[in-house]
Amino acid sequence: MAQYLYRLGRFAHRRRRLVTALWLGLLVVSGVAAATLSGPTANGLSVPGTEAQRAIDMLDDRFPQAAADGATARVVFAAPDGRRLTEAELRAGIEQAVAGLRTVPDVAGVADPFTARAINPAGTVGYAQVTFRVAAADLGEEARDGLTRAAGAGRDAGLTVEIGGDAIEASSEQRLQEVIGVGVAAVVLVITFGSLIAAGLPLLTALLGIAVSLTGIIAATGFVDLSASIVTLAIMIGLAVAIDYSLFILIRYRYEFSRTPDAREAAGRAVGTAGSAVVFAGLTVVIVLSGLWVVGIPFLTQAGLAAAATVIVAVLIALTLLPALIGFAGGRVLGRRRADTRGQVPEDRGAAPVRPSRWARLVTRHPVITLAAAAIGLMVIAVPALGLRLGLPDDGIAPPDSTQRKAYDLLAEGFGPGFNGPLILVVDTAGSGDPQGAVRQVSATVSGLPGVAAVTPPAVNPAGDTALLTVVPRGAPSSRQTADLVADIRDQGAGLRATTGAGVAVTGLTALNIDMSEKLAEAMVPYLALVVGLAIILLALVFRSVLIPVKATLGFLLSIAATFGAVVAVFQWGWLAGLFGVTQTAPILSALPIFLIGVVFGLAMDYQIFLVTRMREAYVRGAEPTNAIVTGFGHSARVVTAAAIIMAAVFSGFILSPDLLVKSIGFALAGATLFDAFVVRMTIVPAALTLLGHRAWWLPRWLDRALPDIDVEGRALEEPVEDDVERQEPRPAAV
Repeated sequence: MAQYLYRLGRFAHRRRRLVTALWLGLLVVSGVAAATLSGPTANGLSVPGTEAQRAIDMLDDRFPQAAADGATARVVFAAPDGRRLTEAELRAGIEQAVAGLRTVPDVAGVADPFTARAINPAGTVGYAQVTFRVAAADLGEEARDGLTRAAGAGRDAGLTVEIGGDAIEASSEQRLQEVIGVGVAAVVLVITFGSLIAAGLPLLTALLGIAVSLTGIIAATGFVDLSASIVTLAIMIGLAVAIDYSLFILIRYRYEFSRTPDAREAAGRAVGTAGSAVVFAGLTVVIVLSGLWVVGIPFLTQAGLAAAATVIVAVLIALTLLPALIGFAGGRVLGRRRADTRGQVPEDRGAAPVRPSRWARLVTRHPVITLAAAAIGLMVIAVPALGLRLGLPDDGIAPPDSTQRKAYDLLAEGFGPGFNGPLILVVDTAGSGDPQGAVRQVSATVSGLPGVAAVTPPAVNPAGDTALLTVVPRGAPSSRQTADLVADIRDQGAGLRATTGAGVAVTGLTALNIDMSEKLAEAMVPYLALVVGLAIILLALVFRSVLIPVKATLGFLLSIAATFGAVVAVFQWGWLAGLFGVTQTAPILSALPIFLIGVVFGLAMDYQIFLVTRMREAYVRGAEPTNAIVTGFGHSARVVTAAAIIMAAVFSGFILSPDLLVKSIGFALAGATLFDAFVVRMTIVPAALTLLGHRAWWLPRWLDRALPDIDVEGRALEEPVEDDVERQEPRPAAV
């Protein structure tokens, strides 16, 4: 592989105008495709194969008037202190607001609080349920403005009016988080390279790669339904890895250019050596992200594939466009100081930089103490993960000053916490001889279950074969009491079908959350088996070792455990919540753990490959194990440090997002990056390799013969390799 990448690097450097023109042309084509082919994005949650999803599909088929997958809003009315909503003046204000709600665009139905019995016994709080014909992502600003105007009519009558539900949530267009991440990355790159030109190259390639990836994703929305959130996730992952990959190759180019006056040769050698590590690091990330399809949840599959596509583009740009831009920049990528002293820096003699080597010598001198201290420290941080609770976001985690949060609190105060997480009961009476009697029996049975606060009268579709009941739990949406109630209702399903002939299914956001959590738990083992198994095979190919891939995986487990502990401590327990802008503690998003495992595993293997390939390179060239660790660490520590800081900065920028989901993902990825890079890879890895000695590089003979030699460390480049274009055929001998 090293030889092929070497030739690719030389070709891109020599034909830099052609390579740059091709990438710019691709950007133009993808931009035009995005502008002409893009379609609307989806924002609904779908969990195929679950009871809750089957019930939603049944309603879409038999009872479209219910708008089961459409946007919803709850307009909550609260009377002034000492007054009741039934007073003539206040009732008139509510009726005027309800009339205004019925004129809002795309409204499918509005339930009047008085006719729907949606007034609490004290008469102080009531609500109007609003359903829309379209999903929340497809609602226009005119519809949201209509909700606000209707609420204003109630406020004019002296009522407190707040609005909850997904219909009121406009998609955020803020991109401050990306700007901050790129700004921090620029500062780190300038410090690392000491040259504005060199610092600008990774940023330029990363931004171009993100532009190509995002326009491609936007164009794909014209053919498939994609979630609106995958754009943010693709930016988050793609921007971080794109900068890191270019950074790794560029630092290797500066090292090679300090050893040879031929810039093209230096570019070829940089791509042939560091580029090999980039290819396998990127391939590992692509595997673990693409592996999210085994979970069977469309949102995770889309997010994984979109992020994997951005990683592929980042790898291709680092291998081709970066050497082309290096050719345009010339010696300016070295910076003035390094250019003036080229031939005199320590790297020219092949020695490792002094400062990183000091840490490596300290670790290798005391490997047992270092390994124990680092591992115990991560395990202590991981302790809060034992209290991990999963859930879906709702208005209860909105900022306290938002109308969604105020509506949530008013409903909880006036009706009980269960009103914020009602269960939808779908009764299929197609096989029942007495549909009305079956519905009454289902309602009576469910009403008698513990944990049920109320069951609303049924709504029946025009065909008379499907009824819809709303069950209000006593507990909060994310409470164990509500989860037990869902299980109890489903346990009654078989008996009800036997006695009435009617099928009963539970759906709604709360039930969907429970089903998704169970499905994620079932998919965890096969997902881990898939990604870890394939990643271990790749690492065995790269390092030609059995123990190093296993050790890398164990280190990842420490990183992910510590990350879960930090996430639980901040977002669920509220430790240092104000520092990170968390205004409300809540269960961790159900999809976060499995998504985090996939992404962090890929990023952890990046640092493993970047760091250990230089150690193996020194080892296969004759260095003793400890010396190889110190030498390889000295050459790689600076790039791993810079890459980790940049990646953590990019992820940390998303902590500023008002969306708690994006905020928690940014925090988790930033924390995992720091844990894995500085504690696991730069501390535990050299300590463990020191203890293993020569055994770290052991490979059974039969496996050594079976595995192809991909030559990541570039042994074949020790001898000059001619470019295919420049190679001349030998002249025929004279006869």
